[in-house]
Amino acid sequence: MDPASRPSLIERLSALLMREPEDREQLLQLLRSAFERHLMDADALSIIEGALSVADMAVRDIMVPRAQMDVVSIDEAPGTIIERVLETAHSRFPVIDESKDDVIGILLAKDLLRYFAGKEVDLRDTLRPAIFIPESKRLNVLLREFRASHNHMALVVDEYGGVAGLVTIEDVLEQIVGDIEDEYDFDETADNIVLDNSGRYRVKATTEIGDFNAAFGTRFPDEEFDTVGGLVIHRLGRLPKRSEIIDVDGLRFQVLRADSRRVHTLLVDPQKGLLPPVTEE
Repeated sequence: MDPASRPSLIERLSALLMREPEDREQLLQLLRSAFERHLMDADALSIIEGALSVADMAVRDIMVPRAQMDVVSIDEAPGTIIERVLETAHSRFPVIDESKDDVIGILLAKDLLRYFAGKEVDLRDTLRPAIFIPESKRLNVLLREFRASHNHMALVVDEYGGVAGLVTIEDVLEQIVGDIEDEYDFDETADNIVLDNSGRYRVKATTEIGDFNAAFGTRFPDEEFDTVGGLVIHRLGRLPKRSEIIDVDGLRFQVLRADSRRVHTLLVDPQKGLLPPVTEE
């Protein structure tokens, strides 16, 4: 057969979809069938499924809860705020007056660069307007509004007008394309436990408990969970958020990377009395 006469990918996919699915489930079945016929790859199928799912999800499903929000007080000194920026690695912070229900604006970390230049920083003058949205807003609608307004963060309010949490454009995009990787990512070929320059250890959340115990000399059980990520989730009783810290039996765990579905990377700091990981010669 002449290669030039072969139907294109779009033509083959269109032919497959000519059956006109009657509902979303039938559409997904056709798309999965297209994947099985090698008409699209796994990444494309995953993105399409994610794009379809956001129409069924509300902000409340993915928001960072109020209790886990990292905020800045309008009365804080710039030096103190910069320490918070370094600790959390966030680029945007809600700024509050008296409480988390009184958000008066959004601070961009880059606006604090004037402080390093020796110039005075008036926090109120640097604030960007805060956007407030209801918990029930659909993610596809929110994404469209984010794109139109060029905002990257919104405060979520409950039916009584109180702040229930916050959501970012990255949170929404991760529902479509999966976790957005950053500078804390591991090379897939790298070891599960890696020593960094601060004397702490970056640990993949998928590291098995047995391997972690062997490395750190700990005795964490593995009856209820198999991985280090499972251990942290079990101790917290919920999915942790990025930068959250928990102390477990002499070890300090800090979440480096996590999304609304799973933990990816942890920073482990051995406290006094525990040996550092064993390294093979």
